[in-house]
Amino acid sequence: MDLATILAFAAAFFVFAASPGPDNMTIVARTISSGAASGVAYGAGTVVGILILLVLAAFGLSIIATKMASVMTVLRYSGAAYLIWMGIRLWTAAPVVPELKPVSGRRGLLSIFATGVALNLGNPKMPLFYVALLPNVVGTSLTSAHLGILIAVILAVEIVVIGGHVVLAGRARNLLRTPRIVRRVNRAAGGVMIGAGVAVVATR
Repeated sequence: MDLATILAFAAAFFVFAASPGPDNMTIVARTISSGAASGVAYGAGTVVGILILLVLAAFGLSIIATKMASVMTVLRYSGAAYLIWMGIRLWTAAPVVPELKPVSGRRGLLSIFATGVALNLGNPKMPLFYVALLPNVVGTSLTSAHLGILIAVILAVEIVVIGGHVVLAGRARNLLRTPRIVRRVNRAAGGVMIGAGVAVVATR
C-alpha cells in the first residue's frame, strides 16, 4: 500500500463517515441533550462496530455476515427502537438546563456505547462498502500490516468527524440558558433521534 492509495482510502472513508446519516444525527442530538460524554460514547460505539465489520470484510467473512440476516436484523431493529424511545423521552421531558442532567454514569454511557455498536453491526451498507473498496485498496493480498494501516486511518478520520460533530453540538448546547429554549431544543433533538431510528429501520 503506497501513500497515494492510503490517502485515497482516507478520502473515501471521510466522505462516507461525514455524510449526513443516522449516526451523525444521533451524535449531535445526544451531545445537545445530554452532554459531550454522551455524544462521544455513541460515536465510540459506532467506531467499534465499523472496525468489527472491517475485520470481517478483510478476512473474507462478510459473506458469512450477510447470511446471518436474522441476527443483523435484530441488532438493527433493537438499536433503532432504542433511538426512537430516547427521542420520545426527550420530546416529553421537562425542560432542565443541560448542566443539571448530563449522562455521566458508567451504566448510562455503556448503554449508549452498546447502541452505537449494535446499529453499525446491523447496518447492511457497511459490509458492502468494504467489499467494494478493499479490493481496490489492498488488491488480492491483505496482511496484518495492511489491516493495521486501515484501522489507523479509520480511527484518525472518525476522531475528526465525531470530534467535529461533538464540538459544534457542544457550542450550541452552551446557548441553552432558559427552560423555554431547552424545551425547544429537547423536542428538536428528540425529533432528530426518532428520525434517525426510523431511518435505520428504513435502510435496506
